[in-house]
Amino acid sequence: MRSPRLAPALLCAAAVLGAFPARAEEPERKPEEKAPAEPGRVLAPYPAKAHEGWDNDGDEDDEDEKKKRPPLHLRFGGYGDLQFAYFNYGENQNREGGSQKDSRLAFDTTRLVLELEGGLPQYGLEAEIEIEFEHGGTGSATELEYEEFGEYEQEVEKGGEALVEEFYLKKNFGEHFSVQAGRFYVAVGTLSAWYRPTDYLGTLRDEAETLIIPNTWDEMGVQAQAKLEGGLTLTAQVVNGLDSTAFSSQHWVALGHQHRFELNRATDLAAVLRADVSRFEGFVFGGSAYYGDTTRNRPKPDLVKACEEANDREVAPCGYVSAPLLLLDAHLSVDRGPWRAKAMAMWGYLQNADDISARNARLSTLLNVLRTPVAEHALAIWGELGFNIAPSLGLGSDHRLEPFVRFDYADSMFHPRTELFDNPRFTRSIYTVGTSYTLARVAFAKLDFSHRRLGDSSRFRPENTVRVSTGFDY
Repeated sequence: MRSPRLAPALLCAAAVLGAFPARAEEPERKPEEKAPAEPGRVLAPYPAKAHEGWDNDGDEDDEDEKKKRPPLHLRFGGYGDLQFAYFNYGENQNREGGSQKDSRLAFDTTRLVLELEGGLPQYGLEAEIEIEFEHGGTGSATELEYEEFGEYEQEVEKGGEALVEEFYLKKNFGEHFSVQAGRFYVAVGTLSAWYRPTDYLGTLRDEAETLIIPNTWDEMGVQAQAKLEGGLTLTAQVVNGLDSTAFSSQHWVALGHQHRFELNRATDLAAVLRADVSRFEGFVFGGSAYYGDTTRNRPKPDLVKACEEANDREVAPCGYVSAPLLLLDAHLSVDRGPWRAKAMAMWGYLQNADDISARNARLSTLLNVLRTPVAEHALAIWGELGFNIAPSLGLGSDHRLEPFVRFDYADSMFHPRTELFDNPRFTRSIYTVGTSYTLARVAFAKLDFSHRRLGDSSRFRPENTVRVSTGFDY
């Protein structure tokens, strides 16, 4: 995916969008009501002379028309995260016995996210743009060049990776039902709802989830959401599916996110259903399901069925090999009194993973994928628990100081097929202890220690990491 030209894109977005969203959880306001400003956000009505200079004849009718325009509420926000880490192990985990003993430091501008939101409340219209800058490093785009014998060509073209993670338009039908279209987060797992750095206690987003599915997974499509009695929220989505060329032993389907090419292939679509219950104060629990094929979104139509009487005028005269992906999860969030907690269990099944593995093993090296066999099943479990001790130290309500514990477990080769070697290094358990400090839920600083074990701890050297992170969220 090519990097967006950010400055022109932001200017264009601010000039042409007629409906930018307030946050989705806010109730619909009557036309005469003025939206309250949030701490750290800028609330700006549509300027009375936004189009001054377009028509220089000074026509009074034009001025009257401008005054009739409904107010456009705009909000600017975002969050940022800096990481400082110490590792006591080497980077190569593929050695016999695991990674070597080492002592190294790494500093990272993990992410900087800018958000532009707003809307026309009297029409029930909202929209949102979210742009994320990751790692402050280099990026590249991959193109499929048929004129060069169908080979892949990679172009380095930006000084820092930038992604449009959200860009959608939304229509509210009263307070309890909405429909939106564009790019948004796929409603599975915990990171679709709790991905901001003040939403979780650790210095990192949960590793269990990000080891088997895309991190803060965003796709393009349509979404419908209904808020029912009893605190039940139902979300239904139809989005483009994953690209199975990047599925692998180590990361299962996590790298199948379509970011390598300019266009998202959507020949294979996926359906998502999610239910969340927030009836009890401070508690949210529920589950989600994802189902979608992954074959026809590959950059080349190279996973097709063979047949004797093939028509060379058709791309796949006998059809494609079907390889649907199923994900199921149960999740929980607690934020009540001094206690905070998150938990999730996710299981996944990939049909015909053997066909994908056989074809991926013959992919071009220019595609820059791992080309290792992918298992049918994967499992991820994680949970964290923290307690706020700030009141005990005489600190006010704006302060939260939360010692916490966390556990992540991920197996990207869970009960593999008989002919596939069950590599123990892809069963990972991470034990974390640390402390999180938050000021007014805006500024934060975190410190934690993680102990990672790969498979049988007697065979692989354990890995220890100390991390410090700091940043903002508003």
